[in-house]
Amino acid sequence: MTSATQPEPLWAPGPDRIAAARITAFQAWAATRFGAPADGGYPALHRWSVDELDTFWQAVAEWFDVRFTTPYESVLADRSMPGARWFTGATLNYAEHALRAAEDPARADDPALLYVDETHEVTPVTWAGLRRQVGSLAAELRALGVRPGDRVSGYLPNIPEATVALLATAAVGGVWTSCAPDFGARSVLDRFQQVEPVVLFTVDGYRYGGKEHDRRDTVAELRAELPSLRAVVHIPLLGTPAPDGALDWPALTAADTKPVFEAVPFDHPLWVLYSSGTTGLPKAIVQSQGGILLEHLKQLGLHCDLGPEDRFFWYTSTGWMMWNFLVSGLLTGTTVVLYDGSPGYPDTGAQWRIAERTKATLYGTSAAYVMACRKAEVHPGRDFDLSAVKCVATTGSPLPPDGFRWLHDEVAGDLWIASVSGGTDVCSCFAGAVPTLPVHIGELQAACLGTDLQSWDPSGKPVIGEVGELVVTNPMPSMPIHFWNDPDGSRYRDSYFEMFPGVWRHGDWITITDHGSVIIHGRSDSTLNRQGVRMGSADIYEAVERLPEIKESLVIGLEEANGGYWMPLFVHLAPGATLDEDLRARIKATIREELSPRHVPDEIIEVPGIPHTLTGKRIEVPVKRLLQGAPLAKAVNPGSVDNLDLLHFYEELARTRG
Repeated sequence: MTSATQPEPLWAPGPDRIAAARITAFQAWAATRFGAPADGGYPALHRWSVDELDTFWQAVAEWFDVRFTTPYESVLADRSMPGARWFTGATLNYAEHALRAAEDPARADDPALLYVDETHEVTPVTWAGLRRQVGSLAAELRALGVRPGDRVSGYLPNIPEATVALLATAAVGGVWTSCAPDFGARSVLDRFQQVEPVVLFTVDGYRYGGKEHDRRDTVAELRAELPSLRAVVHIPLLGTPAPDGALDWPALTAADTKPVFEAVPFDHPLWVLYSSGTTGLPKAIVQSQGGILLEHLKQLGLHCDLGPEDRFFWYTSTGWMMWNFLVSGLLTGTTVVLYDGSPGYPDTGAQWRIAERTKATLYGTSAAYVMACRKAEVHPGRDFDLSAVKCVATTGSPLPPDGFRWLHDEVAGDLWIASVSGGTDVCSCFAGAVPTLPVHIGELQAACLGTDLQSWDPSGKPVIGEVGELVVTNPMPSMPIHFWNDPDGSRYRDSYFEMFPGVWRHGDWITITDHGSVIIHGRSDSTLNRQGVRMGSADIYEAVERLPEIKESLVIGLEEANGGYWMPLFVHLAPGATLDEDLRARIKATIREELSPRHVPDEIIEVPGIPHTLTGKRIEVPVKRLLQGAPLAKAVNPGSVDNLDLLHFYEELARTRG
């Protein structure tokens, strides 16, 4: 392919930027040390990284000076999926690497964390302070009897205490898991009850949108419904005293104790993340200390180009994998910016103000927020000093072409725009940021290193320039080691390997272009994905259908061309019920209180009935296809539906909306 066939990029890095990028230095070093291609730029490096998978990951471990307490015997003993075995025989500790910068006396008083709340005041936590708090808390966790493999949970917002608790848990070899405090009790229990935590860290409430939200009743319910708990730690964010039987956070973090890092096997569990499917409880996804360490060093240190002089801000909550990814910025010695609050308070430009005040060099947000700023006529480059910002990254949903143009025009002409896509399932990116490549409007720059990303047609044939299923044909270290309470691995296999055995199928439609970039078209299954948080329709059905007026319901998430996301709830009412404003309000209140505000639908629509398969399963994917404009004959196999006439309603709705 000649360069003449490529469209004109929106932005391209200059020679100085390419030369200064860490990935450039890595490629030159890997060429000398491991025989990686010295020429051919990123495409050649990527090809080598997937062709020579073992050697590439060995190079990553050496480049970032990963400390193996016990050396590894082989990099990849078994490359089957699922079941790949990485760095066999090795022991290490994630938290030790996250706090390594604190060992440098010259950096002890530098900020490791910059905490910002809705006042937009910046509160630093130094590297020395972070290390001391983690050491103190880790010793207290051991005193409470927490041992390697025990689960430790957090019902916490994005505050420094959450980061300290995660790192202390990892230091002792415990397994961290968290939910944001806007989750209702049922939603939290559906997650935490699966893993049976022995410690719960919790706030008394949180602030959002200029208001205080008291969560003490919810915390009391969690304590009552989690019999595995040995201790509850109270963090008085709203200033209330600790409830009976709870421990005080300040008392557990006051000692000047050097952290002791438990050396655990490479594949020892680090944390549990949750990603909802369309049926059953949320999937409890377990990722390993070593797998996350290696994957995040690669992603943050090479793809995001982060180092000790950088400041890393990503708008997220503790209920989303991007929070875990953000905390991993510490692995590269980067200062991490933690923001707790509404993304648009007190005005739509709030996140830009935080980027300005913290001097963020990489600022990450959602595509939806970018489009909201465009709609509200926010002018970040004019109204804020964003001279420190080198890169604005987006995820959660595909960034529309207008979003690329707006960032280029309204933030900076020389701005690196990194639209990225990955998943909770790997807690990383499949495709996205590459500091040495151009940016084309509406496209992710390239597949990530060590990620054998392909687009497959239904027969399993790779396609270029056509829409196909996102698949990964070789293992990644951060792929789940297992799901919790899935002893035979059947739920894990069914989630990713059912369509193409031995190949990871993620559930996204993508196009790989002839110049190597990636276009994401949205979900290829019926999982809901609002602002990057994947949610199960089953959670919504369970909550809504407890209302006596609702006979049955159906929820669909639809990616829109303008970057929006439309999530309607269709309700089939019980005889005699009326969908009036009172019932709409009660439906929304039920979902908000039992699940979270993110689950509240954009619209509630009465339907004559809910279509099912002949085996009684609600038909979600065909309805989604109809709403996207597909003709009925292509959206569904007519012989598989219990009442084909019901689908005409959704077909007509698509026509009227379109």
